[in-house]
Amino acid sequence: MQLDKIKGKELEQLFKSILSLENLDECYIFFDDLCTVNEMKSMAQRLEVARMLREGFTYNQIEEETGASTATISRVKRCLNYGNDGYQLALDRIEDSEKE
Repeated sequence: MQLDKIKGKELEQLFKSILSLENLDECYIFFDDLCTVNEMKSMAQRLEVARMLREGFTYNQIEEETGASTATISRVKRCLNYGNDGYQLALDRIEDSEKE
């Protein structure tokens, strides 16, 4: 794993802060202070691209539906295939929570 490259006190504090949030409203409040609207939309877009890739959508379909560039789609696909399975983990958890 390449996680050792990014680990640090500040990032750990950020992640602990995110994990301490109790609901969607708290997430909206925190991320509104933390990020620009465009940064949040970009992160959300990449997660949606990952979901669509996992479901077998084509680059053209993803580009058309999300507005993501082919470079973004390729980057997300590379993470899905060779990354740390972070997208997979998050998408699995979202799917599990929606079934409940």
